[in-house]
Amino acid sequence: MKEYLQETASQTAGPYVHIGLAPDAAGFHIFEKNFGPVLVNSHTQGERITIEGRVLDGSGTPVRDVLLEIWQANANGRYNHPADRQEGKALDADFRGWGRACSDFDSGIWRFETIKPGPVVGRDGRMMAPHVNLWIAARGINIGLNTRMYFDDEQAANQTDPVLNLIEWEVRRQTLIAQKETRGNETVYRFDIYLQGDKETVFFDL
Repeated sequence: MKEYLQETASQTAGPYVHIGLAPDAAGFHIFEKNFGPVLVNSHTQGERITIEGRVLDGSGTPVRDVLLEIWQANANGRYNHPADRQEGKALDADFRGWGRACSDFDSGIWRFETIKPGPVVGRDGRMMAPHVNLWIAARGINIGLNTRMYFDDEQAANQTDPVLNLIEWEVRRQTLIAQKETRGNETVYRFDIYLQGDKETVFFDL
């Protein structure tokens, strides 16, 4: 009879997620180059926007030690990745499309400074609405959570987006729509992520 090894116990991301993955956010400058929450510089093409929100647990309490990663196309709708071979869409040398942010420990708010992405052609040739991909890790989460954020001022594009239309209940699609706010000269898209409860955000199994 064969003997089988026992399964290794699952591990969560905490409690040192900030120090290990985003040390500057925790006050420790360890690496010469850090991927932070600012994805743009003065030469980046596209409309400047801020994305902010909170990650909330089932009771509606902000998760204060969460880490988020963002991955998005540029203003032309192209990803800065060799696998994106869309014709007629140029890369932007001043936009990598990837960043990392931690929630503020006091307020639970996280923020990214970026540009609004353009529409992207999907693998099946169908056009996807402008969107941002997010990955979430925190204490108590054994496997990072993947979700998407769409824009409430892109209603026509959202209605035909192939991924949004995979979600059977239309009311659940609303959990992926960010709300636009104008604060002086700043355009902010508010996107709260709910881990559990009646407002639970749609997560994707990738």
